[in-house]
Amino acid sequence: MLQKSKEVLTAVSPVAILVVILHFTLTPLPGAMLFRFLLGTAAIIIGLSVFLSGVDMGILPFGNQMGTSFQKSKTMWYVLIVGFILGFFINVAEPDLQILARQVASVSGGHLPMVLILVVVSIGTGVMLSMGIARIVRNISLVVLFAVIYGVICLLAIFSSADMMAIAFDASGATTGALTVPLVLALSLGVAAMKKGSASKDDSFGLVGMMSTGAILGILILNIFVKTDHISGVLEMHSMDTSSLFMPFVADLSKTAMESFVALLPMVLMLFVFQGAKFRLPAKQFLNILLGFLIAYLGLVLFLVGVHAGFMDVGNIIGHTLAEHDNKAVLVGVGFFLGMLVILTEPAVYVLTHQIENVTQGNIKRRTVLITLAIGVAFAVGLAMLRIVIPGIQLWHYLLPGYLIALALMRFVPRIFVGIAFDSGGVASGPMTATFILAFAQGASEAIEHASLMMDSFGVIAMVAMTPLIALQVLGVVNKLKAKKSAEPIPQNA
Repeated sequence: MLQKSKEVLTAVSPVAILVVILHFTLTPLPGAMLFRFLLGTAAIIIGLSVFLSGVDMGILPFGNQMGTSFQKSKTMWYVLIVGFILGFFINVAEPDLQILARQVASVSGGHLPMVLILVVVSIGTGVMLSMGIARIVRNISLVVLFAVIYGVICLLAIFSSADMMAIAFDASGATTGALTVPLVLALSLGVAAMKKGSASKDDSFGLVGMMSTGAILGILILNIFVKTDHISGVLEMHSMDTSSLFMPFVADLSKTAMESFVALLPMVLMLFVFQGAKFRLPAKQFLNILLGFLIAYLGLVLFLVGVHAGFMDVGNIIGHTLAEHDNKAVLVGVGFFLGMLVILTEPAVYVLTHQIENVTQGNIKRRTVLITLAIGVAFAVGLAMLRIVIPGIQLWHYLLPGYLIALALMRFVPRIFVGIAFDSGGVASGPMTATFILAFAQGASEAIEHASLMMDSFGVIAMVAMTPLIALQVLGVVNKLKAKKSAEPIPQNA
């Protein structure tokens, strides 16, 4: 716990320092907002440390056991059905997805109900999670599968509206939150661990990326049946409570506690069912996993309360104030640095980078992955702000060439880096991105007259989910060239 607290403090501090600097320079925060932000920062540090400890004790062992049961199964129907059920329930209760679905329902004036978004996205992710597990069991090429899936996505995107395309790619990021990612990563590791040699290491990654494509497919297919006109909305900046310090935390606590309880409940129920039917773990080990779930729950509640009550309104205010500045380059520059710093506070990023270092036995350093991710997400947020500032730049102007580059790089990158890259794309767009960065973009969109609150602000999550695909694969190319150079024979002197 102490080690995790040190890591989290190191990661969160730069964001807090940047906001404090902005408060005393470009964007003074009204009322008690600065102190609320600092209180939220403390809650995030403590909550994230507790959550990660619970992940190690409960969620990761449960995911490993589930993965082992899939690999041992002789029936593909078992893999597909149980994989779908697991994927559906963990996503329908994912807090990040609930936040996004609620925002979409609000901005669309109820034209796209929250329940509809939740169900459609969760069906898509359930299908793709089961397909991803089947891929590992049947040794199907990850590169080929991603190429086919994104080819289908590109075809569907041609016939989709700009509004729905933004929702689709944002939903992909929202499905990979603080609860979903640790479980799916552990599930992937459990399935792959039954293999021998390098296949085990290579197949340990990619399942998160596979699952998140289901969200894109689900929304794009929905757009075929549910046509939308141009969706627009208004951000009620004037109704924001800036004077209260503690009340926003108190008001959010019960709702967040219930959402987190609902999010964890399906996994706990599955743990009991599979303990009796498949796992048959010793009583002490089973109770330790349950205790881990409880600790993860307490940490997640504290973390999310800190994010919701301490960060979202501050993000709105900073984005809105910077967008009103005469020099719009300031908005782009601050967005760049915010993207670089906020990615370091994502809880799932810690889980992924530690697993990468462990699986590769330290050959791929978590620090290197973190720096690469930070650079990629910094460009994502900076480019998203540029899209808000400059009229005429549409989301597909970024996504189409970006995904084409990512798919092309798969031919030249070691297999393990393909899985790491696509997993990182989902992991990067977690609760901090879905709240603070999205709030920052919404504030900026509201302040700029020509910007669309729906298309321009929601597209920022899609950008954050895309750039790691390129950044991590470029890291793979560099790693491959270094390995090739080190393997060259040393020239002998004549």
